[in-house]
Amino acid sequence: MKQYRWRIVALLFFATTINYIDRQVLGLLKPVISEDISLSEAEYGYIVSAFQAAYAIGMLLAGRFIDKFGTRISYTIAIAVWSLAGCLHAAAANFFHLAAARFMLGVGESANFPAAIKTITEWFPKKERAFATGLFNSGSNIGAIVAPLIVTYITVEYGWREAFIVTGLLGFIWIIAWLAFYQIPAKAKGLSKEEFDYIHQDKKEEEEEDKDGKKQPWWHLFKRRTTLGICLARFVCDWPWWFFLFWTPDFLSKTFNMDLSAMQVPIVIIYIVSDFGGIVGGYISSKMMRMGRTAAFSRFAGLLICALMVLPVSLIPSVGTLWMVIAIISLACFAHQGWAANIYTVVSDNYPKSQVATMTALAGFSGSIGGIIAASAVGLILQITNSYYAVFMVAATTYVIAWILLRLLVRYK
Repeated sequence: MKQYRWRIVALLFFATTINYIDRQVLGLLKPVISEDISLSEAEYGYIVSAFQAAYAIGMLLAGRFIDKFGTRISYTIAIAVWSLAGCLHAAAANFFHLAAARFMLGVGESANFPAAIKTITEWFPKKERAFATGLFNSGSNIGAIVAPLIVTYITVEYGWREAFIVTGLLGFIWIIAWLAFYQIPAKAKGLSKEEFDYIHQDKKEEEEEDKDGKKQPWWHLFKRRTTLGICLARFVCDWPWWFFLFWTPDFLSKTFNMDLSAMQVPIVIIYIVSDFGGIVGGYISSKMMRMGRTAAFSRFAGLLICALMVLPVSLIPSVGTLWMVIAIISLACFAHQGWAANIYTVVSDNYPKSQVATMTALAGFSGSIGGIIAASAVGLILQITNSYYAVFMVAATTYVIAWILLRLLVRYK
């Protein structure tokens, strides 16, 4: 059997890589930009919140758009929007300009995961989805690894504005490859019948689910307890990842007096380690299913392991050495990626294909609302206390709380 479906994962991987390169540039350049255009801590928090607000609003629109028009055209439009927005950061002269560019970036980037999860649902049987999701989602860490290298070099040599332009252009290159190579399985040239049948091994079960899903308007999702569980979990625990992504450079700068160049190695290490989290977390879950465990057991077990691995974050304020801090943050980011691979798959396990993008977007919207509140709160806490202590203490417990919510509310068939 040919492995055509893994080419699709490769396309999703590179899209997610670019997605995270574009969103991380601001966090890496915060000290430089803050000095150049006089940003306060609170204003930076509001800019992060602007991104989260747009991400949330975009999620509500993107999910229905993707389910209606398909991933091929939807992904193309989304990446065109966010790539243009990335380039527009270079024109920012003040807080309002930067917030506007960030808002536009959030709108475009909001479609990435609903489109990617729907693509995985179309191209993979249930027993492979968690692993495939972990693989493409590892692109987020590759993006976070590559970004410091690209951004630091361009900023030092040419300036921070040029860094936004170069990274913003990457998405337009991806669009060319996507339009040239991507189709749904039924239209994909080169896909063998054997692999097509393998991909659709859950066809009978999913056709029944899809038939029921198409009969119901999208707002019927709110009638399901599982919807509430997934949305509450995302609301509670999405923000620590954004916190690590957007504030780690600032934390290292303030705590260990590190400049942009000195941060490169620690940041790269954090995201190299976390890169394996999605792959390992997805593999463990998929492996359990292949061994005969139910989807419910496999997903919840994987999620619990990841939740427990974040608890050491509470120790960061009392740790005095750089590399111990890096180790703990790396472990937490590793765990988050494993968590993400499984919670995305919980959606595809429990909802028909015709509703996967919509439900993924709804869950993402919930996570973004939590992120909006958290980003502004973090900015204000730092400005008032000049300390990360409270933030790290809360971040350490969020995944355990989210797991409990999932366990109480999500019901597998």
